[in-house]
Amino acid sequence: MSRQNLRSLIQICTMIIEPIAYFRSPLTSKFGIPRQSGIVTELHGTIEFVARYAQPEALRGMESYDFLWLIWGFSENVEAEKHPTVRPPLLGGNERVGVWATRSPFRPNNLGLSSVRINRINIEVPSIEVMGADLMDGTPIYDIKPYLPYVDSHPGARGGFTDNHEWLRLQVEISDEHAALFEAADLQVLKDVLSLDPRPHYHDDATREYGMPFKDKDIRFRVENSILYITSINPQQTTITSTER
Repeated sequence: MSRQNLRSLIQICTMIIEPIAYFRSPLTSKFGIPRQSGIVTELHGTIEFVARYAQPEALRGMESYDFLWLIWGFSENVEAEKHPTVRPPLLGGNERVGVWATRSPFRPNNLGLSSVRINRINIEVPSIEVMGADLMDGTPIYDIKPYLPYVDSHPGARGGFTDNHEWLRLQVEISDEHAALFEAADLQVLKDVLSLDPRPHYHDDATREYGMPFKDKDIRFRVENSILYITSINPQQTTITSTER
């Protein structure tokens, strides 16, 4: 195929997609988002359809499934520079791997794919409450498909570099005073999220304090010797920063 024909084919195949829904989550910043879906199983979120697609009949039959695939957009990385190789956090952020061999958010078309569990389907006001998502609040969703175990599950399949590396979870320490600010279920989700260590992997300074929004609160913490200490919890601020103590 000539380059001219290839350019013509690309123009023909180019399409514009618009969100069918937006995601609502207690996590309002990309800092702290689980790095994969299904890791924080009890993290609740809601798929809210835009007016054009808020049609109850479009959800007909969904009650017979347990999981969904979400195709969504990395809305916080649209303007980020893209490269053919990336540095996966699981490899310590030092080793480069081809972008197509990773689930890096820095992708040419900024598209993400997540498997989530259906918790509740609201037909009257079309929406879907799901669990285990790795999407931040306000994420655009472009398509939804049912998870089909007989074709989507491949026991024994190889998982690349993830087969030989695993996330080391942090121990999370929170005072009784701070814990009392949350319902038991929300507190467990918060601890699960923080145990995944939301810090950049090149950060290892026990004096640095970080902030992460959760449930309209600003969670401040630091990490020392694989223990995450929640230092303060305040009403959520407009900016999320890291500061030196």
